[in-house]
Amino acid sequence: MTATNAPWQHCFVETNDIRLHCVTQGEGELVLLLHGFPEFWYSWRFQIPALARHFKVVVPDLRGYNDSDKPAGGYDLDTLSADVRGLVEALGYAKAHVVGHDIGGSIAWNLAQQFPQYIDRLAVLNSPHPQHLARELIGNLDRLRRNWHVLALQVPGIPELLRHNLGDFVKTVFQGEAIRKGAFDREHAQIYRAALEKPGVLAAIANYYRQLFNPQDWQKSPDPVTAPTLVLWGEEDSILNRQLAEGLDRLISAPFQVRFVSRCGHWIQQEVPQTVNRELRTFLRGKS
Repeated sequence: MTATNAPWQHCFVETNDIRLHCVTQGEGELVLLLHGFPEFWYSWRFQIPALARHFKVVVPDLRGYNDSDKPAGGYDLDTLSADVRGLVEALGYAKAHVVGHDIGGSIAWNLAQQFPQYIDRLAVLNSPHPQHLARELIGNLDRLRRNWHVLALQVPGIPELLRHNLGDFVKTVFQGEAIRKGAFDREHAQIYRAALEKPGVLAAIANYYRQLFNPQDWQKSPDPVTAPTLVLWGEEDSILNRQLAEGLDRLISAPFQVRFVSRCGHWIQQEVPQTVNRELRTFLRGKS
């Protein structure tokens, strides 16, 4: 299924003084799918129709990505969480099931702690708790090496350098980090490259990772997550390894599950879509 002949619809939603581009399909309880770096809504293309059989699925391009607004600021976790909270309200819902991957998972974690009344169920894919990740990056040189892009994006002028080498960057980040290489062929690389080439996107992405080292974010003592939680993790993730999924009992006071997926890397919902679809359907429908 390609992006041009799919049954989903495109729309724009005003939230938190910006406009987010969204893809939507289905009816029922609201499910929000939040993408990661350096993706956009397209990374959830396999999950949208599968979940839309049971839910209203809405997939935004996060602030700064693809066709959403790209303001100069607002890339801290609290503002990004407020974007999602406003999206729930603008869609006419009181709460939502929230699923996040990578940086979208960081937003989902933060949203569940800052605005718990908006969360029904929480699912996080290959994304550690943001405070845990930041502290690990600060104190662990090996972890910093694995997350080379975090350091690179701190360098002034890096968006312009990336623009001149975008083809190599996309290939390295997606196919290079995938365990199941077939998930990313030349067509997919071109689709992601086209989204990253849009004006303002690379500068916005850099702002995400510059904000990651803001002490106001990672020095917080967050309240435990009170929503039922599912954590899915491609256990051969070379960017965020499985040890980052440890210690969740200190962060979640509700029932939670952690499931590791073998022979899978960082891009879990694209590398093993059927497994992710099955796990999400079961969890979000309250059958696990």
